[in-house]
Amino acid sequence: MQSTAPQQINEIPGVEEFRALRIACGLSDRNNEAASIGLPNSLFATTIRQGKRLIAMGRVVGDGGCNFEVVDIAVHPDFQRQGLGQKVMQAIMDYLHAHAPESAYVSMIADDHAPALYKKFGFAPTAPASIGMALKIKR
Repeated sequence: MQSTAPQQINEIPGVEEFRALRIACGLSDRNNEAASIGLPNSLFATTIRQGKRLIAMGRVVGDGGCNFEVVDIAVHPDFQRQGLGQKVMQAIMDYLHAHAPESAYVSMIADDHAPALYKKFGFAPTAPASIGMALKIKR
């Protein structure tokens, strides 16, 4: 039986598959509450599926005018090094160029193993002019 070719769809992934792909990729988990609130508030999302299986994704979040953040870029380890990350980023860049105003600030925090991919799309480190900072909420 032949496997189906991966298909890219601009859609928001489901909560459980979103969480499972993040974990499979070594990213931190987001609980059901956070994902259930956050995913529908995406400005843009794209997925790549093989059949019904989510194998890659990426999202854009922000206020839709001044600030945009590229988040949740993930490609399942079984499908890495096949150009799927580049396809996810191209869809995100197409969205940004079509919808972000000229003065918009687009940011991202990339894992240390992926900066070469993001540099292809014009992203550059902000240091020393600015630094990325993060706060994780814990209860």
